[in-house]
Amino acid sequence: MIDMHSHILWNVDDGPKTLDLTMRMMEQAVKEGISVIIATPHSHHPQYNVDYNSVRNLTERLQYELLENNIPLTIYTGHEVRLSGKIMLLYKEKQIHTLANSNYMLLELPSYNIPNYTISIIRELLSEGITPIIAHPERNKAIAERPILLERLIYEGAKAQITAGSLAGYFGRTLQKLSLNLVKANLIHTYGSDVHNLTSRPYLFDKGLSYLEKKKELDAVDILLENNYRIIENKPFIQQEPSEIEAEKWWKIY
Repeated sequence: MIDMHSHILWNVDDGPKTLDLTMRMMEQAVKEGISVIIATPHSHHPQYNVDYNSVRNLTERLQYELLENNIPLTIYTGHEVRLSGKIMLLYKEKQIHTLANSNYMLLELPSYNIPNYTISIIRELLSEGITPIIAHPERNKAIAERPILLERLIYEGAKAQITAGSLAGYFGRTLQKLSLNLVKANLIHTYGSDVHNLTSRPYLFDKGLSYLEKKKELDAVDILLENNYRIIENKPFIQQEPSEIEAEKWWKIY
């Protein structure tokens, strides 16, 4: 399986602080059934900005260490790119990584709102052949209160990634229920761990999938994992039309 959202590079953002901690995370990833990981450290986040060359160099070093220790994992470069008006310039100047050198970019919204210029950024990226994938939309306060806002971004051509821990209940039952409903509404396209460490932000990759299986969302599991693979292959996603979402319906859920 492929994990398309992770913070595994050491001593660069809020992920692990040492290579040793990273290697322990790699061993756990194998236990979770993961064989491919895209490293997505923060780019132009208010607190962290891991530069392009650092991502490339650390990814190469990590791949070497994995081979030396016979750990069966393949690592690709990526970034979790914070939304800003400079994204196109940063992309053209090769200051941000797409996911595994594909035409997909992991895009992080602010925690509490969706800026007015979000749709224009999505359109700009798409016009350059880059498909933005919204990172963990379930953890955006505005979307949590009005999930129809995510539907609008999907309508514009963006995709969305759900976090394993959200489905596993790690962030609470309310967020777990929201995450499940976003999956049911066909507003989620990919699945990532967003792992940072083995204690406060662990993988929970298998546990999140098990929750979907328990809820009889077997087709969703297949689609999410297949789309993760399609990022690596740089192929179009399996596309399901979003279900109609009425604001009243969502308010009743919460």
